[in-house]
Order: sequence, then structure tokens, then C-alpha cells
Amino acid sequence: MKALVTGGSGFIGRGVVESLIKRGDQVTVLGRKEYPKLKKIGVKIIQADLANTEAVENACQGVDSVFHIGALTGIWGKWPEYYQTNVLGTQNILSGCRKYEVPKLIYTSSPSVVYSSQDQINIDESTPYPTESEYLCHYPKSKAMAEKMVLAANDPHKLLTIALRPHLVLGPGDTNLLPRLIVRASKGKLIRVGDGKNLVDLTYIDNVVHAHLLAEETLSPHSSSAGQAFFISQGEPVILWDWIDSFLEKMGLPKAKKSISLTKAKKVGWFMEKIYQIGRLKTEPPMTRFIASQLGTSHSYSINKAKKYLNYKPLISLEEGTQRLVDYYLKN
Repeated sequence: MKALVTGGSGFIGRGVVESLIKRGDQVTVLGRKEYPKLKKIGVKIIQADLANTEAVENACQGVDSVFHIGALTGIWGKWPEYYQTNVLGTQNILSGCRKYEVPKLIYTSSPSVVYSSQDQINIDESTPYPTESEYLCHYPKSKAMAEKMVLAANDPHKLLTIALRPHLVLGPGDTNLLPRLIVRASKGKLIRVGDGKNLVDLTYIDNVVHAHLLAEETLSPHSSSAGQAFFISQGEPVILWDWIDSFLEKMGLPKAKKSISLTKAKKVGWFMEKIYQIGRLKTEPPMTRFIASQLGTSHSYSINKAKKYLNYKPLISLEEGTQRLVDYYLKN
């Protein structure tokens, strides 16, 4: 199989690329840099931005499957930048798939596309998208717009599409959740948000990669998975702050000694957002309404649909994944 992977140098993308190569597929990565490490394992590199319509369309030529993983992530930035990369970039991918008759498109989405800053416990894919005003940052809003386009583009006679929503992905190479927790804990600046009892789903990176390959394999003109979105996680939500405390203890780092109510954290986040907007600061605020909500509310998702239609089952348990993380960070 010939596969195109956008965002192939990123945390999830790199895992998908390596698994495809190991499987014997021919892989092309579209990204903004040269990625010599990927070249060494036989990956073809197309150096281009997702907003470059011509380059993106041409990258789709002669491809059997596109894994559209590349995106502008984070919780702070300007809307035009998120719109250009996540929305227009996805439009370019869809255009390329149609132009060169690519059979399959696997889109990496996020559970945040249906997150409205309230508790969500074991919800399924029937949960509706929030209104635009309910999104607390540009990332989930732009990803929701892109996901809707991808699912609407599904056509059993032309292009089969699917969207995966992996939640809080953990593993060696993660640049988001754990590195931030480790830095704050090591400086004694980690503060617990909420009552510390919120349930949250986590997902080990190997399981996310596995889900992507399953999604590609199950797509067919008669597949029930085509045109559908799927939550991906360990399927075993944890009490977030208990898990964080346990992880930090294994790392030999101090636990959060201070706490703040969710209501107060949201107010602090709102205030900091305004200060950073007025001051036109490019760095990310230490607290935002989205961060407060993510750390202080429950958000867990049913994976029954993924089990039924993708035959998805976590390969690595959270216990094993956590220990791998501890070993990795202590070694490095």
C-alpha cells in the first residue's frame, strides 16, 4: 500500500509512519521540514505547508490511503492561524483525494470537538457538537469544523472517510500533558484544580497507532465504519489527580500541595486570557478557561463503537504504559 501521512513527524504521526513502514507499506510524509530521521527508515518527504493547495493536492497523487494527522495544536493563538492549518488544510487534503481518486482518508480528530467544558462521563459518539460560542479555545472549534467536512465527504463510490478521536495521548515523545506536569511539579508550582475526583480517560500512544491502522483496514464500500467518528482511549477512566499523584511519586517529584476550585480557576483563566489578548502576548497563559475545565471536570468516552466496528482493543494497559513512561523519563 502507498500511504500519505500529514504530520508524520509529530507524536501520533511518527508512530503511524513507523508502523506502516514496519508493515511493508510505502510511506510519504508531508510536512514543513526535511525530517532526516524519517528519511533513514525509507520515508519519502514532501516539504510543504498544509495551506499550500497545489503541493497538498499533488502529494495525494498515486496514494491508496491518506492519514491526515497534521494540525495546529495547543490552546493559545490566533484564529486565522488555526483556521488556515486545520480547516483550509483539511479542505486541501479533501480536494487532493478527490482530484486523484484516493480511496481512503483517515482523519485524526479529538474528543474536544464535542467538549463544552461540562462533565462528560462515558458519553458516546451521538453527543452533538457544542455551539461555536461554547468552545473555549480555537483548537477544538477548528478541529470540529474539519471533522464535519471529512465525515460529510464520505462517498462509498469515491472516497471513504473516517475520524478518530483519541483522548489525552501519553507516551515517550509526548510534548503536551506530562512534560508540563513534570516541569510544574519540579518547580513546586503544580496546583490541583477542582475537588480532585474528576474521572478522565487516557490513551497510550501504541493504542492510538493501532486504532489508526485498524481504521484503514476496516474501510470498504460496505463498511459500517465509513463516514463515522470513533472515540479512542484505554476504556478505563481514572481519577485524574490520583493518577497524576501516583505518576509524580514514581518519578520522585512532589505532588500538588495547593488546590483551587474549578469556578475560581475558570475566573483566573478568563482574566489571564484578557491580559494576554490586550498585551498581544504570544506565549501561552499559565491558566485559561479551557485548561481549568480540562483539569477540573470529568471527561470520559465510551469505546464500544470502536470495539464493534473497528475491532479495537487496547494493546497496552494503562498500568504498563505508565511504567514505560516512568522508565523513559527517569532514563532521559
